[in-house]
Amino acid sequence: MVTRSIATDHIATDHMSLDWTLTDLYTGFDDPSYASDLQGIGDRSRQFRDTYRDRVAQLSPAELAIALAALESIYQTTGYLWSFPALIFATDTRNAIAQSEVDRVQTAITAANNDLLFFDLELQAIDSQQLAALQAAPELANYAYYLEQVGRFAPFKLPESVEQTRNRDSLTGRQAFIQLRAIHLGEQVYEPVSTPNGNAATAEAELSALLFQGDRNIREQAYRSVRAISQQHNTLYAYILSTIAQDHAIENQMRGYRSTLEKQLLADEVPEAVFQAIMQGTRDRANIWQQYYRLKAQATGQPIRTCDVYAPWTTTAIEPLPYAAGVSILLEALAHFDQNYAQRAADFFEHRWVDAAVRPGKRGGAFCNYSHGKHSYIFLSYTEDYSSLFTLAHEIGHGLHFAWIDPQQTYFNSNPPLVLAEVASTFNELLLLDYLLDHHCSDPATERALITRQLEDQLSLLFRQTTISRLELAVHHHAAAGRVDAQFINQTWSDLYRDLCGDAVEILPEHQYDWARIGHIYFKPFYCYQYAASDIVSLACYQQYRQHGRDFIPGYLQLLSAGGSENQITALKHYVGIDLEDPTTITNALDYVEGLVDRLAANL
Repeated sequence: MVTRSIATDHIATDHMSLDWTLTDLYTGFDDPSYASDLQGIGDRSRQFRDTYRDRVAQLSPAELAIALAALESIYQTTGYLWSFPALIFATDTRNAIAQSEVDRVQTAITAANNDLLFFDLELQAIDSQQLAALQAAPELANYAYYLEQVGRFAPFKLPESVEQTRNRDSLTGRQAFIQLRAIHLGEQVYEPVSTPNGNAATAEAELSALLFQGDRNIREQAYRSVRAISQQHNTLYAYILSTIAQDHAIENQMRGYRSTLEKQLLADEVPEAVFQAIMQGTRDRANIWQQYYRLKAQATGQPIRTCDVYAPWTTTAIEPLPYAAGVSILLEALAHFDQNYAQRAADFFEHRWVDAAVRPGKRGGAFCNYSHGKHSYIFLSYTEDYSSLFTLAHEIGHGLHFAWIDPQQTYFNSNPPLVLAEVASTFNELLLLDYLLDHHCSDPATERALITRQLEDQLSLLFRQTTISRLELAVHHHAAAGRVDAQFINQTWSDLYRDLCGDAVEILPEHQYDWARIGHIYFKPFYCYQYAASDIVSLACYQQYRQHGRDFIPGYLQLLSAGGSENQITALKHYVGIDLEDPTTITNALDYVEGLVDRLAANL
């Protein structure tokens, strides 16, 4: 069939590499282009400063357009410089050279950013009438929304010298603590756990993958092995989180933000009413989570513990899913949606833009790293199971989003607001599930595993992620008044999880330390609720796709292409007819998930 040709004609699936190649960025730390770019960003930023310092308010629209394009070019290069050592470090956090290069690049970028700080500050100092005239100028049409965003942050700007000090202090302050946690985690050695096939799982990714398999004792051992590290270093990770939260509180006081939440919502372009509606809606419907896990306990005949939430519903073994086979299935699923969409996805594997290997020292989790003007790199640890395949689909969704953005948007418009940033990734998972159920379910056990896996993913996005944000609300509130200790964080996390789980899930003692494994709470406060917001939007998109079929696709791809060029609430309404400010949008998503749980209950 045609869809299979996408998977096999362009990729040697039998010998598919699990390692990426970063040569589209640089060939190595000894690449002359790397050294030239690293030196060049300092020279270019100083030259830009010499050209435009104290002149921004006097620039004509045409001159300002030229200046913005030059600034974009500098930032594009800094993106390449940052990505290269950071990606190498992510694959091996024990790599001392990569650690050193991350620090060196960060220092150079901070210096360049300090030289460039004046530009936005001078733009923000322009009176509102002149700024509005610039936004309306034809020469600046491409930068109209960027200028609007600059104006929104004007009330929170600091004098240039203070802004420069904040940037420099970050190297030994907030950013240093974030990096300390990453390095420390990478050095940890986990207690080995024997897998069902007799191997020893020692890497965090391998141990976490065991939570999806059928042996109850192995799940518990793997769960305890990973969380033993969080428990052993509980005080350290709490100290790091508290210091980061306090640094945000200091910045809030300096800039005039009421809270870290207000600062992040402004940056993320999310009205506070939407945030509160999502948080309240998911809190009020925690019974959906509880109903599902009561059903799971009934079906498995055993109580569900926190180490069992991803356990299979049946002890029937599901065959391993090798990487090449998983890639082929994913590409077939995407081709079923749109051929061009699938071909863009195939590029990631053909050109080796994916690192999927499991190795000691590799950073946990998964991500998509985008470099404007080039492409994205996908990072995960593939453990030959359907969970890994859905993770791959998720990250490829990010990569495809940026593949549609890149030819349409310049640098300043290339970064979508964070609610939109997660839509394509979650939508990809829904496409994959549909395809697997229609084409790759040869037995009831596999079908049940796929449906329940997707349900558990939806429950995690809607309920666990918002629970994380509730923890952050408590931590940042208390950090504004002083240091937050480990006991407070542990207790708060336990109380919140008890509210979520009720009597449906037994919370193991080790779970009180589980928060320390959540990277987002360190480097991007209040990111996690956006998984829920994006899931709500993705479910709305999916329901429209199911209703309208191929007629839905053009508007959806236009939404992806918009990137960060317009307000995300407006873009959702315009391209796909979804109103995130309408409470029924949230209600409909929760009703959809509850309907799946009810359908599951009816079939038991």
